[in-house]
Amino acid sequence: MKQRTLRILGTRGVPAAHGGFETFAEHLALYLIKKGWRVVVYCQDDGVGPIFEDDWLGVERVHIPVTQPGPKGTIVFDWKSIVHAAGHNDLCLTLGYNTAIFCGLLRLQGIPNLINMDGIEWARAKWGTVAKIWFWLNDWLGCWLGNHLVADHPQIKLHLQSRVSGKKITMIPYGADVITSAPVEALLALGLVPGRFLTVIARAEPENSILEIVQGFSIKPRGYQLVVLGEFQGNNPYHLAIKEAASAEVHFVGAIYDKTVVQALRFHSLIYVHGHQVGGTNPSVVEALGAGNAVIAHDNRFNRWVIESGALYFNDVNSFSACLDELLTNSAKLQELSVLNRKRFESAFTWPVVLEQYEALLLKYLPV
Repeated sequence: MKQRTLRILGTRGVPAAHGGFETFAEHLALYLIKKGWRVVVYCQDDGVGPIFEDDWLGVERVHIPVTQPGPKGTIVFDWKSIVHAAGHNDLCLTLGYNTAIFCGLLRLQGIPNLINMDGIEWARAKWGTVAKIWFWLNDWLGCWLGNHLVADHPQIKLHLQSRVSGKKITMIPYGADVITSAPVEALLALGLVPGRFLTVIARAEPENSILEIVQGFSIKPRGYQLVVLGEFQGNNPYHLAIKEAASAEVHFVGAIYDKTVVQALRFHSLIYVHGHQVGGTNPSVVEALGAGNAVIAHDNRFNRWVIESGALYFNDVNSFSACLDELLTNSAKLQELSVLNRKRFESAFTWPVVLEQYEALLLKYLPV
């Protein structure tokens, strides 16, 4: 009998070093290998040269060098990945729909392809008109060209049902690691005291409410630090506005990709602040639940489902400030939210729960 094989497309590769999809791909690949699968992951390399293959912890990696920077390079990489995968009759899992038009090649070849449709990318404020049209078209094309779709949130599934039948969509959220302890050395190096700071981990974009969070926090002295992770550019007007609004208690630490440091920041935070206004199940807030953080979150249908009653919710600068006033002086409420979030995490977002659902779905679409 042919070994069960899965090819994972749409990420920059493994091991994870960039974002939620890469982290998920790493966990899924290692999980399936332990279950006897053969897993092939396509990896984007910067530079020139031929496509080559290697092995990482039993995962077969197909490295595709590209010379184009940014989104153009991603498009070239996605196309070359699809072409390579089309030469094999293996089940494919495509993470994201930004270049779903290329999945038409797999469809023509009769190769089963499941697509994780991610968030509603074309609705994000950061994109210009041309990019929004491109994402909107690929949103539709992904729905048609995928043999089956995965939605990471009930509201994303509802959105996709405006395009295809609900029978073609399975809702499976992201997972995260549980964090029950973390060293403090990394915090001390950043000048932080455990339990005396709040953390925000997000791209500095308007739809993530970073400006409102910094303004609300800076209305008055808090006696705590607000630690903001992310890259801030000196020529970006939105980034400049955030910096100008910040009080002396706001601490910008830049983009940090070291997993140990990020986990320490989460675990030792008094509160995790989640300002995302759009999207599905966001990996950063799931990771906060896994760390047992009390949460203050933007009030929308996406965050409400993920966090349920484990957060205080805000809509603007003043309501965020009010959430801070309530929580920073109420240790009992902080503990209550922490307990609720650990329970929510254990019920829906642990890796075993998520990955078992993925394997069950993948088994249904293995080529004969």
